[in-house]
Amino acid sequence: MKRSLIVSTMIIPAFALSLMGAAFPDPPASPLAPAGAKKAIAVLAGGCFWGMQGVFEHVKGVADTVVGYAGGEKKTAEYETVSTGKTGHAESLQVTYDPSVVTYGQLLKIYFSIAHDPTTLNRQHYDEGPQYRSEIFYGDDMQKTIATQYIQQLNAAKVFKDPIVTKVEALKGFYPAEAHHQHYLDRNPTDGYIVAMDLPLIANLKKTYPDWYKK
Repeated sequence: MKRSLIVSTMIIPAFALSLMGAAFPDPPASPLAPAGAKKAIAVLAGGCFWGMQGVFEHVKGVADTVVGYAGGEKKTAEYETVSTGKTGHAESLQVTYDPSVVTYGQLLKIYFSIAHDPTTLNRQHYDEGPQYRSEIFYGDDMQKTIATQYIQQLNAAKVFKDPIVTKVEALKGFYPAEAHHQHYLDRNPTDGYIVAMDLPLIANLKKTYPDWYKK
């Protein structure tokens, strides 16, 4: 991650500003699971995994989040190696959630409207490279269908100025990142990058979807 940017004031990323004031389309309809249903897992990539974790750990129904690497081999799933951009990995977030509280589609709505900019290819903010790409790693056909249909829906509705570049690929493996990357935002809330790029995303989640926000 490129952490040369040190900023003291909070800003709302440009893509988020472009969405403010407009209702974001709902995902393809899918019912909540019955109470007591088995926990489910979603794996999402969208730039630096610190901010992704910061957003999703504040979503109601999310039981656990782990940052890590997906899209490449286990033997090269190590931060310095992944940072070369040559391993095929993307910095990713594994989200364990209660499907009786929040659906997979609703998680994707937050992913597209709050967590990152799905229209920038191999880049988020000041981080560049394929390891920062936008990608959904689906675990089954249901997730694949919802993700694919939602992207088509958002593009057709021209929700964003530019086309969505989010890849949709089968999950072949998720490899947790090093311990010091886990919940980095929570442990370093005054870090310049966190203040400038990630805290505004959490604030936008709380403002935009108060019914889904949890402290």
